[in-house]
Amino acid sequence: MDTIIYIALVLIALGSLLSFIRFIKGPTAADRAIALDTLSVIGIAGIVLLGYVFKRYIYVDLALVYAVLGFVGIVVIARFIEKAL
Repeated sequence: MDTIIYIALVLIALGSLLSFIRFIKGPTAADRAIALDTLSVIGIAGIVLLGYVFKRYIYVDLALVYAVLGFVGIVVIARFIEKAL
């Protein structure tokens, strides 16, 4: 079971790194917004995985709140980009 958790942590770290690179190098604002949303989803997965590792299931509630805030944030960014174009 520990091997699976280590693999998941490596995948989360790799996904975060690649998404952060896209956020920095993104040629358009839409690419940056998508990369930011992807980072948010990867962060949620990391929070849930840490909650499982530490056996603190309150982290799942934290991840749900973070997901709602991330969704609202990406909707605001999308509306801003839509009006700017």
